Amino acid sequence: MAELRFRVLAAIMALAAVADTSVAGFEFHEATVDAIQLGFLNGSLTSTALVRFYLDQIARLNPLLHAVIEVNPDALAQAARADAERSSSRHRGGGLHGVPVLVKDNMATRDRLNTTAGSLALLGSVVKRDAGVVSRLRRAGAVILGKANPSEWSNFRPVQDSWSARGGQTLNSVVGIKPTVGLTSRSGVIPITPLQDTVGPMCRTVSDGVHVLDAIVGYDTFDAEATRAASKYIPRGGYKQFLKIDGLRGKRIGVPNVFFQGTEDQDLKVYEKHLRTVRQHGAIVITDLDIAVDWADLNAQEMIAMNAEFKISINAYLSDLLYSPVRSLAQVIAFNNAHPIQERIKDFGQPDLIAAEKTNGIGKMEREAIRKLNELSTNGLEKLMKEHKLDAIAAPDSQASSVLAIGGYPGIFVPAGYDKQGVPFGICFGGLKGYEPRLTEMGYGFEQATKVRRQPAFKH
Repeated sequence: MAELRFRVLAAIMALAAVADTSVAGFEFHEATVDAIQLGFLNGSLTSTALVRFYLDQIARLNPLLHAVIEVNPDALAQAARADAERSSSRHRGGGLHGVPVLVKDNMATRDRLNTTAGSLALLGSVVKRDAGVVSRLRRAGAVILGKANPSEWSNFRPVQDSWSARGGQTLNSVVGIKPTVGLTSRSGVIPITPLQDTVGPMCRTVSDGVHVLDAIVGYDTFDAEATRAASKYIPRGGYKQFLKIDGLRGKRIGVPNVFFQGTEDQDLKVYEKHLRTVRQHGAIVITDLDIAVDWADLNAQEMIAMNAEFKISINAYLSDLLYSPVRSLAQVIAFNNAHPIQERIKDFGQPDLIAAEKTNGIGKMEREAIRKLNELSTNGLEKLMKEHKLDAIAAPDSQASSVLAIGGYPGIFVPAGYDKQGVPFGICFGGLKGYEPRLTEMGYGFEQATKVRRQPAFKH
């Protein structure tokens, strides 16, 4: 349920290629946004060459990785336009201009790409407009390379993480930024729960993630209430100013014990080592904290609210499409039942979809659940952070995801290590609403101090 609770329905930087290829001196291997922009500036790289490279990598590796659900047939044309703009000085470059980006398959694109949340039920549906964040990516000059494979229905069906009927199974080792709810627009994103849904970047590095975050934050008339309320948190000058090598210095980081319970001994030793490193770089680490949350109650109240919100919001999304094979949650459930092999009904079922369909709007029970969730946030994470004057809490992987999600709080997720099978795991720094600047400092400082992430190696 990690992806469901993170609600990072993210734009993913298409910068995870693996090869020793170079063009005119440019090294594609592990290239960052800054390196790409420098290549554009000094003439060692063009957007067209970069897009061709990534399309080749997708063709070679996607049968193994299942990371990309669909490539954009217009990607090369967009790259050529970016090259022409730079050569004619119509655009000064910088930022994401000419940079290929994948967006997850739950984010609407008004082009020849599908938007399906990984479900065959929505294949062929037609959206009215780009999602709000996609529109901002295009305005920043990004090349929409294609759609990344999500967990189907953002894991609202209890599938294996990152499996979808359209894309198969995938894993990754990336940086993720979960923004404060409303900092980025949710318009045009296939919804789960408006109280929790948020859109953020997933990239190789913290720096790349911040480049994307700067491009996608801001007010959107199609998500007016949430984006207007959160716009006060956007710092003047953007987020790149918080990429500080000494970003850990002076930060107060709390470690609630509950998040580390059940962690494998080998992984726990890695986290303990990381906390020592964090201290060595000037952070004040407060351990053995207790976050006052009744976890059973949290999960129960979350599902009551989420089921009702999902039915309302998904029906609204489906009814607003220009065309769709299905127009309601009931029709999605019927489609899955009619296609049990493709949708792996025996393996995963669709209990959450069915439970949501049985709801009847936001009634007394749902309002009480939302009230209790707000109370759990106030008396849980907010109280803990204020009492101990914390800049962040630290947790392994997605263990703090529900606590962050129910309050609309931000988090940054950074690679922390690999298990015995080589599967990556991460560390999360989470904070209160609007804490993105200090979380960026901590995430970047941790990344630069540890340099855990390594180049992926694949066995064909």
